[in-house]
Amino acid sequence: MQYALLIYEDEAAYRDENGRAWREIIAQHQAFAAELVEKGLLRGGAGLKTTNTATTVRRAGGQCGLHDGPFAESKEQLGGFYLIEVADLDAALAWARKLPLAGDGSIEVRPVIDGTT
Repeated sequence: MQYALLIYEDEAAYRDENGRAWREIIAQHQAFAAELVEKGLLRGGAGLKTTNTATTVRRAGGQCGLHDGPFAESKEQLGGFYLIEVADLDAALAWARKLPLAGDGSIEVRPVIDGTT
């Protein structure tokens, strides 16, 4: 079954003067992704640019409006995701526990609709 591992973190964790935090977390994600590839589990994924690059389309009352930034105002933002294929939720949760974060944050684990169920 496929699962999305959705990464939520505070973008401020990556703001340091010399970019060291950013380089360190990228190296950790490269190692994590390499392990998933080695085991044949990685199906996709990507990091996302910061929320100041986001535009939200909001539909209300049959009308669409555009808004700069993410829809939700929160300390943690969706920063990226992995799409993995594993046997079950327990296996997906085990990988989510290993996923690197720069500081505090959360990984939402969600099954992907496969079209047959």
